[in-house]
Amino acid sequence: MTRATPAAVSVEELTQTFEARTVIERLSFDVGENEFLAIVGPSGCGKSTTLRILSGLVRPTSGTVLARGRDVAGPLRDAAMVFQSPVLLPWRQTIGNILFTAEMAGKDKNAYRERARELVRLAGLEGFERSYPHELSGGMQQRVSICRALLLDPALLLMDEPFGALDILTRERMGFELHRIWSATKNTVVFVTHSITEAVWLSDRVLVMTARPGAVKGMVPVDLPRPRSSSTLKDRRFIELTAAVRDLVEGEWIE
Repeated sequence: MTRATPAAVSVEELTQTFEARTVIERLSFDVGENEFLAIVGPSGCGKSTTLRILSGLVRPTSGTVLARGRDVAGPLRDAAMVFQSPVLLPWRQTIGNILFTAEMAGKDKNAYRERARELVRLAGLEGFERSYPHELSGGMQQRVSICRALLLDPALLLMDEPFGALDILTRERMGFELHRIWSATKNTVVFVTHSITEAVWLSDRVLVMTARPGAVKGMVPVDLPRPRSSSTLKDRRFIELTAAVRDLVEGEWIE
């Protein structure tokens, strides 16, 4: 993809080997500013490892990773990650858990209280500001986790199967919630998921990875209009795009 300005993230010929086992091999792709990129692929193809490399938590064996044109040589200060498990502090209430990001960054948490309240409203958590994690449902806990990641308005939001532990109905609702939040914040997002439907519904493009060692099998642009709703799931174009992604993924299962 040709861009007039540097991509938010650019990955070139990325290879990652652990104990002589190659997990990712010559992986190349980019992510545009404010783009929502979903990554799908067979289990074990290196999707989560790719996110950790993008965040700077893992140094690749070879290849380059650039964030806004600069080499990622260590943990990115302007990136945040959301994991499958919310990992909330059980002794802190909702607002306290969200403000924890500011504390960890060495910032005055009081300066971010209004931002935290704004995110609570955006995530539909009003009335639960003083609730402890055990008083929240799994979906609500994950929304707190997303708010925590967004507190400092990171340029890059990395999401590793964030709804994987939720039941199907809650997972679908969380997709709608994330779309609504992202439409308001417009952070650059790289979203790993095993759900093809989720990937197509949320993203601007879907990157399909090969089986291990992971490389790019294909890139499917998602030309569905935004904002999206439950009716999008019935749209003929949505069904076509889902089928296109599924064909690429299933090709890796049978090859």
